[in-house]
Amino acid sequence: MPRADYLVYIGTYTAKTSKGIYAYRFNPATGRLVSLGLAAETVSPSFLAIAPDGDYLYAVNETIRGKRDGGVSAFAINRRTGKLAFLNQVSSLGTSPCYVSLDKTGKYVLVANYGSGSVAVFPVGPDGRLGKASAFIQHTGSSVNPRRQRGPHAHSVNVSPDNRFAISADLGLDKLLVDHFNAMDGTLTPANPAFARVEAGSGPRHFVFSPNGRFLYVVSEMGSIVTAFSYDASDGVLHRLQTLSSLPKSFKGDSTGAEIDVLPSGEYLYASNRGSDTIAVFRINGRKGTLTPVQYEPTGGKNPRNFEIDPTGSYLFAANQDSASVVIFRINQKTGRLSPTGRRLDLDSPVCVKFLAVGD
Repeated sequence: MPRADYLVYIGTYTAKTSKGIYAYRFNPATGRLVSLGLAAETVSPSFLAIAPDGDYLYAVNETIRGKRDGGVSAFAINRRTGKLAFLNQVSSLGTSPCYVSLDKTGKYVLVANYGSGSVAVFPVGPDGRLGKASAFIQHTGSSVNPRRQRGPHAHSVNVSPDNRFAISADLGLDKLLVDHFNAMDGTLTPANPAFARVEAGSGPRHFVFSPNGRFLYVVSEMGSIVTAFSYDASDGVLHRLQTLSSLPKSFKGDSTGAEIDVLPSGEYLYASNRGSDTIAVFRINGRKGTLTPVQYEPTGGKNPRNFEIDPTGSYLFAANQDSASVVIFRINQKTGRLSPTGRRLDLDSPVCVKFLAVGD
């Protein structure tokens, strides 16, 4: 196992006692975890993204829905101390920004605005600062749930593995919207076809590509389902393969899907459930891309909004927002199954976990 240490950054909601982004130092070989304290004070950094070169971190500032524009903040990373130096903040050009990512070059930051249902792209300057938006797309339409789908609600946006397309999951439209991404100028133009549908009323939230780029998996919040798609990289077309529940068959009650990720080996997929408070584990058929349930592991807390698999594929950190805890699990590389390590971080309203390798 690699001996490199990792910085672990955790974004929080700051309505209670949390003040922003917290940092830890983690060694996967020993499991040792050391708190580095508050890395940066900033308002409700509910989702984080780290630049490919590891020099900068970006966070959305998720403000009160419908009151004012949200923000996107840029920070420089001190790899020795874990501290974050504030660089600048720009408007997200929408309300309640809930997701941030970078393109493969690290030259553009992409943001999803949940409240207003839009996505925006911002260029990254040589010093890591964010510039004026290079692209903005306002989603339009609705879906079948009159309470939650009267309008668009962009919930995540990521570029394809080859950096040629940007895909956004819109909970309000029950669609994955596909746009051509121009890495030269950061612009977006609709692809043809311009979207793929998930089950009506299911509310797609987050998605992940398989490591080989052949398949895409999306977790739907309202339906608590996982949908598998094949992906045609030549034209960005998604073809639905399979839809299955992310919940244990024995569960009765209300639950919503939240996060999804794939083991670096590409053999297993994980999805979190808020309500049943479990993480579902699925085996991936490497040839077909289809899924088979393996396990439903309790997260040891309430409302697992986000989780992250460490880069070695050995550990999973589950952020339980409503129980003020990040619980750490060991991943069995052969079976994909999760087992509690007995370690947890006590932190108010944790909502996003990200890792950065910092050397031996």
